[in-house]
Amino acid sequence: CGIRTDFLDYTVDRNPYKHGKFLPGTHIPIYPPSQIMATKPDYVLILPWNFKDEIMTQMSGIYRWGGQFVVPIPTVEVYG
Repeated sequence: CGIRTDFLDYTVDRNPYKHGKFLPGTHIPIYPPSQIMATKPDYVLILPWNFKDEIMTQMSGIYRWGGQFVVPIPTVEVYG
């Protein structure tokens, strides 16, 4: 889909078997969700839009540093 490391620094997944691996066809690393709290990004891109409410609840700590969620599907929405 053309997403590269100049657009996306890393991805996160709760599955520990994916940690230390890369997204297929890219050099984008997969980390545990704690990486978000460690790096404090301005934006967190949520691709599995059908889980956005659950993910936003689990990662609500990003609001402490002014972080925002971006959900691109089905329409682009920014929460923060």
